[in-house]
Amino acid sequence: MHPPSEPVAALTAHAVRVSFGDTTALDGVGLVVARGRLTVIVGANGAGKSTLLEVLAGAREPSSGRVETHGSSRSFVPQRAAVGEHLPLTVRDVVTIGAWGRTGPFRRLRPADRTAIDDALRRLDIVDLARRPFGILSGGQRQRALLAQGLARGADVLLLDEPTTGLDAASAKLNRTAVAREIERGATVVCVSHDQRLIAAADHVVELTDGRVVRSGVEGVSFERERAR
Repeated sequence: MHPPSEPVAALTAHAVRVSFGDTTALDGVGLVVARGRLTVIVGANGAGKSTLLEVLAGAREPSSGRVETHGSSRSFVPQRAAVGEHLPLTVRDVVTIGAWGRTGPFRRLRPADRTAIDDALRRLDIVDLARRPFGILSGGQRQRALLAQGLARGADVLLLDEPTTGLDAASAKLNRTAVAREIERGATVVCVSHDQRLIAAADHVVELTDGRVVRSGVEGVSFERERAR
């Protein structure tokens, strides 16, 4: 937890609206994501959580409104792989894609990039999987590899969609520890999650209902206590 202080924005959403045909996924969402802190987005299925994360990550253009990045670089880790299951990519190849955010695609890796890749593999306990084809991994192993890809970029803002959902206890703990380490290094982390431990650890929790922000708490434990009343 961080002591109360005036937050510096890493990302700011201004009246963001996203529509899919006649369906409104986000309806005028305004949000300030504080730099160097953990923000968790919660809500029921279909509330617009993943859509908001995609907009904050720059992976989806809003129908109206805008997102300011305040100079922050972003790394987005979706629930599903952005690489095809049948492509001949090893786990190390997948993690190396994250380092392209440092160097640009297909450029020669520097020693610092290789160190970042090795560190990400180690932190997610997938060093022994590095040479395996990504397509044959279990769901939990894939999720750890994708998170390692996000870590390898070393971005200012890490955006994670359900980083612990469907994982066994050990894998979920590894992912939560990785999130905590990112905060410690000064990164900003935004994640969609139902994980009560992540929510309790959050500096800021945002609840969505039907594409709108209905509750916003500055600290996870207090947020959960208030919501339980």
